[in-house]
Amino acid sequence: QVQLVESGGGLVQTGGSLRLSCAASGRTFSRYAMGWFRQAPGKERECVAAINWSGDGTFYTDSVKGRFTISRDSAKDTIYLQMNSLKPEDTAVYYCAAREYTGSSYYTMETLYDYWGQGTQVTVSS
Repeated sequence: QVQLVESGGGLVQTGGSLRLSCAASGRTFSRYAMGWFRQAPGKERECVAAINWSGDGTFYTDSVKGRFTISRDSAKDTIYLQMNSLKPEDTAVYYCAAREYTGSSYYTMETLYDYWGQGTQVTVSS
């Protein structure tokens, strides 16, 4: 079992920045592929960014490219999502997710993830 706890959400103005953290515990975190998803009211959950277990493979959805950066610190069993130039349309609940027993790939489909955090609210005011 892996437990994931997100933090770092909050209220920020358009153009501001936030850094989300996801702390993992329970098993060998370094062998897990990780992802950040978000769900806005009335919308489906979408993959915002994903990273493979070694950290050298990443994915970003088009709407956040150039603004968001996913990273991992295996020594701290933590992944991060640095979010810059935030827009009102980034408002959502953000979740981190973990997939175990992976190769070198990252994953963007939520059904492929085994563990989820409880989510953290990000609100961007206009």
